Amino acid sequence: MTRLQHAFEEDAVEPQPVDRLLHAGLGRLSGGISPAALTLAGTDWAVHLGLSPGRQGELAEKALRKALRLMAYAGHCVAGDGEARCIEPLPHDHRFDDEGWSRWPFSLIHQAFLLQQQWWHVATTGVRGVDPHHEEVVNFVARQCLDVFSPSNFLATNPELLRRTAAQGGWNLVRGWANWLEDVQRQLAGRPDPGLEAFQVGRDLAATPGKVVYRNRLMELIQYKPSTKTVHPEPLLIVPAWIMKYYILDLAPGRSLIEYLVGQGHTVFAISWKNPGAEDRDLGMDDYRRLGVMAALDAVNAIVPERKVHAVGYCLGGTLLSLAAAAMGRDGDQRLATLTLLAAQTDFTEPGELDLFIDESQVSFLEDVMWARGYLGRGQMAGAFQLLRSQDLIWSRLVRNYLLGEREKPFDLMAWNADSTRLPYRMHSEYLRDLFLHNDLVEGRYDVDGRPVAVGDIAEPVFAVGTVTDHVAPWRSVYKIVRLARTEVTFLLTSGGHNAGIVTPPGHPRRTFQVAVHEPLGPIVPPERFERETPRQQGSWWPEWHQWLRQHSGRRGPPPAMGNLDAGYAPITDAPGEYVLMK
Repeated sequence: MTRLQHAFEEDAVEPQPVDRLLHAGLGRLSGGISPAALTLAGTDWAVHLGLSPGRQGELAEKALRKALRLMAYAGHCVAGDGEARCIEPLPHDHRFDDEGWSRWPFSLIHQAFLLQQQWWHVATTGVRGVDPHHEEVVNFVARQCLDVFSPSNFLATNPELLRRTAAQGGWNLVRGWANWLEDVQRQLAGRPDPGLEAFQVGRDLAATPGKVVYRNRLMELIQYKPSTKTVHPEPLLIVPAWIMKYYILDLAPGRSLIEYLVGQGHTVFAISWKNPGAEDRDLGMDDYRRLGVMAALDAVNAIVPERKVHAVGYCLGGTLLSLAAAAMGRDGDQRLATLTLLAAQTDFTEPGELDLFIDESQVSFLEDVMWARGYLGRGQMAGAFQLLRSQDLIWSRLVRNYLLGEREKPFDLMAWNADSTRLPYRMHSEYLRDLFLHNDLVEGRYDVDGRPVAVGDIAEPVFAVGTVTDHVAPWRSVYKIVRLARTEVTFLLTSGGHNAGIVTPPGHPRRTFQVAVHEPLGPIVPPERFERETPRQQGSWWPEWHQWLRQHSGRRGPPPAMGNLDAGYAPITDAPGEYVLMK
């Protein structure tokens, strides 16, 4: 290191508290989104477009052609021949499915909107010189702005709303006003959405019988009571994401993955993460590995001695479990029998639409927001996820609740989604920087106990699950485990999204899946080829996974005791424990 480098390091300063407080205040107004990041992206696009007269001329020509198409379509509509649309909605856009949109003047209104939407997509993409990340941000912001003014959102321009209002004499609007008042009151009082009070954790949710057999400052470990006379000898340890309450995998009876596994003769343990507060601000990724995965594994080994463990990680829990398993493989620790990763990423080069919210400017801003409180709140996380699917999660709900005057019937997954969690300042900062932003695990820079680890250090067979419409962990990103691992990987792709695709009990009427085994020294099959050539099977993926677990398990025998008093793991309280109830 040169003397000049030393001088620079000595002059480096920590962020000023006044700057951080300002950013934290702005974050409360912006939902945690950095104004600087948006400004940089918009300026990059605007300047490059302003210096591209040829591109401007091309966009002007496209605007003129679209206007002429719309005029021609309007003429056909007036003549009574408006059936052939000049533009079709995107496959996932169901705002204009109602037959009323095919009648004048609503046919012209929605076609004009879709043509404008298409023009803005062209205008915000393909501008030479714009940073790809900035291009994605500008395109995303343009979509959000257009969605606000969609004709489906307004009574006067939505034929379905007008028809319903006429048929009900306006009572749908009266009910909608009452719904709005109720929602405002509930939000101010910190109460859940209407109907969700009927779902109580421990009674309607997280109801699989069990005992908390270990607790530390970060997690509780639950051992579930066997429901079969004999069990497979290797226990399962489930590591959920700390961004969510663990009972996403233990929903209402009949829809619980944990209940299903217990019913198939598995001894199941699950981590229930503590909902952190400001006092936990300095808990980092390594704390979650040591006090979470490794402490739980020690407890499972004591309660079910001399048996390897099937480890299961979901979402961020799967990423954390991958780090732990890689360190164990590097160090020769052979306590794992298999590794199952549910919608979990290890390579973050293509993290999907969440990448819109991750760059240096955004991460620095978010760090300041978390620094002021000690954690990232549920509202800021929920807002980002809702923006990614604003048509379904924001505008369609507003229309249904306040204009149609209808309430969606509450169900278990909705109740779980409303159960808030937080993320500690240090842990989330390390996750965003080391994994999401810098991709240190794949680049060989992620250290565990002072030495780097790699996905290739994992020694156990891997079962990885991706979901087709996942906005959080896109399946093509999850699929990269096939290339990174040096052991056998069974990859399964199921229909559905990040949560609903995983929570798919047998008997689901619309679920399908594809599954293939990738040998460690075999050729790498690209994801497009996997999706195109792998046979599609009907039904839930749960039985397929259970059969895979059976193949890697020994002969069934009597179930183990609940806890191990001699080893210091006596049952503490009934499941679901205390941490899951913390608000």
